Amino acid sequence: MSDPILSIRGLRKAYASGTEALKSVDLDIRRGEIFALLGPNGAGKTTLISIVCGIVTATAGEVLVDGRNWRADYRHARKRIGLVPQELTMDVFEPLISTVSFSRELFGRAPDPAKIEQILRDLSLWDKRNQILKDLSGGMKRRVMIAKALAHEPDILFLDEPTAGVDVELRRDMWALVRRLREQGTTIILTTHYIEEAEEMADRVGVIAKGELILVEEKTALMQKLGRKILHLQLSEPLGEVPPELAEWQPKLSEDGSTLSYEFDANAERTGIPSLLTAMRDAGIAFKDLDTKQSSLEDIFVGLIHEQRSAA
Repeated sequence: MSDPILSIRGLRKAYASGTEALKSVDLDIRRGEIFALLGPNGAGKTTLISIVCGIVTATAGEVLVDGRNWRADYRHARKRIGLVPQELTMDVFEPLISTVSFSRELFGRAPDPAKIEQILRDLSLWDKRNQILKDLSGGMKRRVMIAKALAHEPDILFLDEPTAGVDVELRRDMWALVRRLREQGTTIILTTHYIEEAEEMADRVGVIAKGELILVEEKTALMQKLGRKILHLQLSEPLGEVPPELAEWQPKLSEDGSTLSYEFDANAERTGIPSLLTAMRDAGIAFKDLDTKQSSLEDIFVGLIHEQRSAA
């Protein structure tokens, strides 16, 4: 494997109050990947991004951008990294094209009207290029933030909750744009509350909770390793409660008593399904239909956070 484009080592952030926003985070980001950082509000996602992007000062640790220290070689780091923050922050009285062009030159890039036009066209903003920013809709302002971050052609793009509060159409457009950027060689790190965003796009997933990176895994391997399956049995006759004969499988009964659900590990040598079905037959419980459902990334994420909270 080639050297990581971004290396985070022992990154900590503690405040005077004693609150630890980050607890010694280590993370390598591979060149050209889409990495999704998942976590509840207050988990440390934005703090981590803000430190790497030079907005917040770390208490300890270091970041290497393509092997060079992000503090010692500040200009190099700034030129290589783009950030689309959660909050919409712009000079609202500027024309759209002016603010995006200015962002390019702010990072030491020579003016390039053709490049700015291409970015604005990719984001469906070209026909609005002369509009004043305050007159744009929230979704359009979000697109402008992305255009500003892309204006200096960064190699690493941070998207902090990029589709929070935007409509479904814009979310799909942005997913398509992120894929195109990755195809062009851009490395993308996104934080998101939308689990389907990570499931749809990410190559790897990191889960952060209470300032700790509790898991980093290939998305497909994570789904395989932690994903559970649930067997749903549609009963011929409703039950009032789970019969004691089935207690060892710990099935759950739906509120109306018509469905039994049994969770199992699809990778286990013995799933317990044949013995459960035999026990149901012996107890005289008939079913008219059955199906299985794979756990989604959301199920896995909720389970991990629950485990982490229980351990605390």
